[in-house]
Amino acid sequence: MKRETTHKWLAIVLCIVVGVLANESTTLQAQWFHRTVIGGPMLALLVTMIICNLVPNISKGFKEGTTYCSKQFLNWGIIATGGTLSFAAILGTGIRALPLILFNICLSFTVAILVGRKVLGVTENTSILVGGGTCICGGTAIATLSRIIRAKEEEIAFAMAAIFLFDTIAAFSYPYLATALGFTDNQFAFLAGTAINDTSSVAGAQATFQGIIGNPDFSGALNVKLVRTTMLIFVALVWTLVFTARARKTGVASQSDSPLMVVKKTFPMFILWFVVMAGLNTFGFFSEVGIDVLGKLGKYLFAAALAGVGFKIKFKDVFSKGVKPIALGGITWLCVAASSMAFIYLFAGYVG
Repeated sequence: MKRETTHKWLAIVLCIVVGVLANESTTLQAQWFHRTVIGGPMLALLVTMIICNLVPNISKGFKEGTTYCSKQFLNWGIIATGGTLSFAAILGTGIRALPLILFNICLSFTVAILVGRKVLGVTENTSILVGGGTCICGGTAIATLSRIIRAKEEEIAFAMAAIFLFDTIAAFSYPYLATALGFTDNQFAFLAGTAINDTSSVAGAQATFQGIIGNPDFSGALNVKLVRTTMLIFVALVWTLVFTARARKTGVASQSDSPLMVVKKTFPMFILWFVVMAGLNTFGFFSEVGIDVLGKLGKYLFAAALAGVGFKIKFKDVFSKGVKPIALGGITWLCVAASSMAFIYLFAGYVG
């Protein structure tokens, strides 16, 4: 028992260390490459995957600790992230992009679920994670939705890989594509803000575009992305209600239970606290420093959680089972990109 406890705490400490170092590496990436090439959570996932595959026996001894990290740290990270979101953001400068954002959310989930399930034979959970990661905010959306739908570790890893690959392509190419197409500042803001997944990638693409147009004050893409990220609150609630309703049908909750009892048995409490934190931030409960601390804490917790996930993923599974999820990520990404481009051209007067 003592040995198992020691292994558990060693695993937890290792996940925390990997998560912290992975997140801190983004600062170095910004200095060396003038952008974040790979986010902290994704890097933490890759590092522990490499460790797990080089030392196969380590995952067995660390199982209890890594499972704790992948679940509890994820919950806490989601709650902390809620404190950085604000319902008021929807009324900010990115509000003009809201119709496109809402359409892309519906499109992304529809394509991911239909193509994933009917064409590629990907699991429903993976399809939901890919759809959410593509239409909202990459790894943060995947982490949040994974706890709601109770996704397996490999489903999370495959979705993260799919999102990271195409997000990187978008972040590097969109500033130059927009320039080649003669996009205005607002048109690029709509494209980058609605069709690049991770916030750090949007920031990197915006910085590149700032250099191209010679306007260091341009911040339109991040304003649009802020509205899009806030949609995570509503998307998380919708999927929570969907899976709560399923619980009655699958026997998790009794048919005779009252609606309140069904919710009590199946509703993830971390989502409630996630919404509460967003509400507190909306009403100005947190200072700018507090919001910054919560944001960083959320990133560290997500990275540590993904480090725990990485200890359970084998490379052979990625190459044998991960090809279809990655293909699904590419298809969904292309559909969202095409939707954003079409909106920009069809409603050029509205976009500006």
